[in-house]
Amino acid sequence: MASVSTPNGFDLDTSGQRIVVDPICRIEGHLRIEVNVDENNVIRNAVSTGNMWRGLEVILQGRDPRDAWAFTERICGVCTGVHALQSVRAVEDALKIDIPANANHIRNLMMLAQFTQDHIVHFYHLHALDWVDVVSALSADPKATSDLQQSISPWPNSSPGYFSNVQNKLRRFVESGQLGIFANAYWGSPAYKLPPEANLMATTHYLEALDFQKEIVKIHTIFGGRNPHPNWVVGGMPCSINVDDTGAVGAVNMVWLNMVKDIIEQSIAFTDQVYLPDLKAIASFYKDWGAIGGGLSGKNVMSYGEFPAYANNYTNESWMLPQGAILNGDLGTVHDVDVRDPDQVQEFVAHSWYQYSDENVGLHPWDGVTEPKFELGPNTKGTKTNIENIDEGGKYSWLKAPRWRGNAMEVGPLARYLVAYARGREDIQAQVNGLLEELSLPITALFSTLGRTAARGLEASWAAHKMRDVYGELMDNLKRGDTATANMDKFDPSTWEADVKGVGFGEAPRGSLGHWVHIKDTKIKNYQCVVPTTWNASPRDPAGNIGAYEAALLGTPMANPEQPLEILRTIHSFDPCVACSTHVMSNDGRELSTVKVR
Repeated sequence: MASVSTPNGFDLDTSGQRIVVDPICRIEGHLRIEVNVDENNVIRNAVSTGNMWRGLEVILQGRDPRDAWAFTERICGVCTGVHALQSVRAVEDALKIDIPANANHIRNLMMLAQFTQDHIVHFYHLHALDWVDVVSALSADPKATSDLQQSISPWPNSSPGYFSNVQNKLRRFVESGQLGIFANAYWGSPAYKLPPEANLMATTHYLEALDFQKEIVKIHTIFGGRNPHPNWVVGGMPCSINVDDTGAVGAVNMVWLNMVKDIIEQSIAFTDQVYLPDLKAIASFYKDWGAIGGGLSGKNVMSYGEFPAYANNYTNESWMLPQGAILNGDLGTVHDVDVRDPDQVQEFVAHSWYQYSDENVGLHPWDGVTEPKFELGPNTKGTKTNIENIDEGGKYSWLKAPRWRGNAMEVGPLARYLVAYARGREDIQAQVNGLLEELSLPITALFSTLGRTAARGLEASWAAHKMRDVYGELMDNLKRGDTATANMDKFDPSTWEADVKGVGFGEAPRGSLGHWVHIKDTKIKNYQCVVPTTWNASPRDPAGNIGAYEAALLGTPMANPEQPLEILRTIHSFDPCVACSTHVMSNDGRELSTVKVR
């Protein structure tokens, strides 16, 4: 079968050259992408394979639900805390525990800080090198780079001497033959379009972001004791607050609260004076990418909602970023999402390395089964430990295929912004309309790789400014004499009902995140996580619907298939987080990153 039309409206053709990129680097976890290109080097088929098994759902069975957050938080070392938050929300939902207002403000501050930091890290350290040619920066004029910087932003680090110093540092890297953090890229590819001065400016900010991103997460350390993997607690937050005694041991006092305020102001300055100006400058050279990589973004997107303004209220009257689903690109209709409804959220495994009793039927997470079954498709070449190419007609991924009312959905910053825009949120509409007007792009440009990248930058600025608002609300509450940060009324298991279920849901930086827990006789009977990348990187479902990654790659023109920069641009625009792993090196030094053209 060379050509086929999928039920969700995409035409696939497997007759062309097969290109394998394994692994996709500059992501969290292990991801393999295969594509077929036609005679014009345009992608006509795409296959997304998650190459690792997480297994946390199995590990949690039989454990104390109050400890689940400490396990699930280790799913990811990048978006630290997001799994812990949904885990404690799930247990609180099951046990009917309300949290104090201060705990809600602190959780919001920690997650807003996470969004800001995570988006900065993604743009500069995971995605920017898809657009920025670092080696080209060596030929830049530092004076012209300074003029460019000063024309787009009041950021103080902008003198010719400053950029000259950075350029000299890069030159020493190149002359030594060791590019260090800038090694193993497709420098010189015809797909790069930025002039040398823009490349030098962006590379300089890459290095500045390396230093600054670690400052933002100090908010996690102040309230959660550490980063990564800050501490949480079912019923609120584990930190105490004492605003009167600056010498209080173990309490968050005014010294720490003032530091939080300073970090917030620094975050606003960096996002507004560095990140957004760089985003706009780079986007102005890549406007054609406003029509590439859309996939499901112009069709089906979803957000669970996040950042509750009011404690214990997880609805649109409370969410600062609203909940909803858009189908078939209809921005005039936003559907409500109910993660408790077994007919809405289901996971399928027909093309996943798991097994159900009936693999044509999806399971709601409360009834979810995590039973591994690794087998290669009948037309797969290679062995279990060395797959040469994937047979997408069989099982081909460790990721399940979640669906909302049977539809493959895209989740993430772009999905959140499209839902918020369609819901009439004026703050989001003002951001989006302003950026489109500044770049002279139509609203349809949002449904693209460029739109996905732009939404993340806008959200970083939004999150930084929201931190200021939430901090003010926390301080107002403390001034009223309310210092409670946790509710321990139901922490004793003897007070629990014998058989309960709960769900914690919200948004991680990469998209909609849900944790479903079934507690029986005070222990976890079943636990299921459906993470953002499971939605976006999912394999096909039994009906043949393809997921967001696979859809977004279709129709992408490639300048040189042996340098698959275009594949990286679109996949990185989702900011993949396949599972909890940071090591892709072998002890014997063998090559782990390959591109094959057949």
